[in-house]
Amino acid sequence: MPDRRQPDSPTDDNPFAAPPEGRPDQPWQPRSGGDGGNEDGPKDGDGRRGPTRWDPTDPIQRRARYALLAGMWGFFFGIFGIPSVGLLLGALALYWGISALRGKPATAAASTTPDAPAAPATPGGLAALGPAARPQRTAAVSGLVTASLAILLAMSSYALQLAYKDFYVCRDDALTQSAELQCNTLLPNNFVGDILKVRQ
Repeated sequence: MPDRRQPDSPTDDNPFAAPPEGRPDQPWQPRSGGDGGNEDGPKDGDGRRGPTRWDPTDPIQRRARYALLAGMWGFFFGIFGIPSVGLLLGALALYWGISALRGKPATAAASTTPDAPAAPATPGGLAALGPAARPQRTAAVSGLVTASLAILLAMSSYALQLAYKDFYVCRDDALTQSAELQCNTLLPNNFVGDILKVRQ
């Protein structure tokens, strides 16, 4: 068989490459540096890995994700015509998003005791996460935006029900299709009336 030797390119980035000739065997150890070589993120001054990945035990990161999910589903429920659920999810998303942006990390809150010496001021909220703050901040802000839209849709739906209460009562009390069509006379002759009008 022909000798299939690897080209003389550097093999530092290939974890499966054979060691160069003459180098003694070394025990395996995690790679340091490079793009993606350290999956858990950079280490801080104490040798611990920094919080650069999703940590479900961190309340700040958890609230940021909750804000995004609740705001998104609240917006969907508002579009689908269920304003009560949309309003509830929008309010929860607002609370979780604001608390994620302004909250304090669990480690800083736990270290605050009456007998403990005064520690230097640390950034609160997502700023305390360092490099991991960008995706969580994006999730929290997106949750705030979708929550605002969900609350706006819910309040618009309730405002329409109050403004055209007679139409909604007539439509709900109608027993036949023809009686339901008669309720269209209670609507104004404009864009809103065309949207709410009962179709044949």
